[in-house]
Amino acid sequence: MEIYEGKPIFKGIAIGKIFYYQKGKQQVKREKIQDVAAEIARYEAANEKASEQLQALYEKAVKEVGEANAAVFEVHMMMLEDDDYVSSITNMIETQNVNAEFAVATTGDNFAEMFSQMDDEYFKARAADVKDITERLISVLSEQESAGEIGAEPVIVVADDLAPSETVQMDKDKLLAFITRHGSANSHTAILARTMNIPALIGVDIKEEWNGHMAIVDGREGKLYIDPEEEVLTKLQEAQKKEQEARELLSLLKGKEDVTADGKHIKLYANIAGVGDVANVLANDAAGIGLFRSEFLYLEAEDYPDEETQFLAYKRVAENMAGKKVVVRTLDIGADKQVDYFNLDKEENPAMGYRAIRICLDRPEIFRTQLRALIRASAYGEIAIMYPMIISVEEVLKIKAIVEEVKKELDEQGIRYGNFEQGIMIETPAAVMMSEELAKEVDFFSIGTNDLTQYTLAMDRQNPLLKDKYNDHHPAVLRMVRMVVESAHKEGKRVGICGELAADTALTGKFLEMGVDFLSVVPACVLPVRKAIRETDLSGVSAPEVNEDNNE
Repeated sequence: MEIYEGKPIFKGIAIGKIFYYQKGKQQVKREKIQDVAAEIARYEAANEKASEQLQALYEKAVKEVGEANAAVFEVHMMMLEDDDYVSSITNMIETQNVNAEFAVATTGDNFAEMFSQMDDEYFKARAADVKDITERLISVLSEQESAGEIGAEPVIVVADDLAPSETVQMDKDKLLAFITRHGSANSHTAILARTMNIPALIGVDIKEEWNGHMAIVDGREGKLYIDPEEEVLTKLQEAQKKEQEARELLSLLKGKEDVTADGKHIKLYANIAGVGDVANVLANDAAGIGLFRSEFLYLEAEDYPDEETQFLAYKRVAENMAGKKVVVRTLDIGADKQVDYFNLDKEENPAMGYRAIRICLDRPEIFRTQLRALIRASAYGEIAIMYPMIISVEEVLKIKAIVEEVKKELDEQGIRYGNFEQGIMIETPAAVMMSEELAKEVDFFSIGTNDLTQYTLAMDRQNPLLKDKYNDHHPAVLRMVRMVVESAHKEGKRVGICGELAADTALTGKFLEMGVDFLSVVPACVLPVRKAIRETDLSGVSAPEVNEDNNE
């Protein structure tokens, strides 16, 4: 038995044989051709077929991983038609009398090398895109099988890395888990794993010789067992069985109310990163969306997304949620979420630096575009707008003034919009201390416990040296939550939690005792948290009355 460690992307246990996925080694030979016109026509036909394949992949990806994550295939379609790329191929065929496969392969290598040598990280990343479309063209020309074939039986897919086109083409019914050497928590592999609720590890020192071997992926501990011993196999099979039984029991909670044993109702929402996540929200029976991370519209784009692009995304989510609450957090980039085209300077301490609302207020043209899109979308559903990283009343007043200007513009243009609420994230100690004053200016609070914890403890939550010292249950953090709840309720405003602690069932009872009005968690955690809510008894716990009309 061998044991390897990696970074877990999704918790859970998978047991099965390993399928070592390797890109097909396409051997391209240089051949002399006689009919140049026929060869160019053959290339053009292959280019058209490749474009049709990419369109089909885009449509498939939209359904499975959302519009934002599917956009990469639109980029690939545009690259296929790039004048420089096409001219290089056709010119080589014409001047050197070579076959289309060789011309495509050579052009692809040249362009990929050119991009990889550039200093700009965005252009470096384009090298992989060029390789992807080049391989696709060669496959079409050579009439080879497309990527994504993993066999007839369910397997644990092990790969060096996976291209977007490969992950989307794989039969989802045959995937038990993903293991990759490369990738990140925001890679296409990771997104797919979370969307499908399957275990996944990245950063594993993979080996081709594992192919066909029995393995166990423990997404809870971040461990991979190759040829597990009988004792380990039995133990993890039991754990897997218990997980399955727990999921089946939880499924019985679908359609049930989010209400404590003594009759106190609470709203249980879900967090999403894009349009494609809405299906999971509905499947897990959430009461609405408590956090739509709009920055993913920017992270997945090559340039600032325009008003119409954003409007259509927000509108689709609002319509799909059919009148249920949709809380959209305005742009929150900076710190660990960098976007090249924003041209932000590197910072010594980005978590404490230039990010979120600070950028939006400094670059009002970006902010106004997003606000126009959001306010327009409010005509199609229950939209609420939430502003991150607030530290003062002055910031809120500036935001509200801009909102009123945008509404006036829309009125003058005859563009309709609905009623919408405005709330703020409470994720800084400053916002906690000013929460009573801030509550007078907004409709609701949502506590971002991830940032609030690290700012309160003065510990970077991503620093591995602090892993054993970082305590998100610290009494200081919980006192801050209580203080925010009391401040909000004093003004008759609702307050919730949308950070990771919202899904921590060990704290559910405590949050409800404090008087928290709503929780927002990843879709997969909705039913476990519902179970914890329904098992909580608040008899004898008094809490201030809250204006139920506010935010509902």
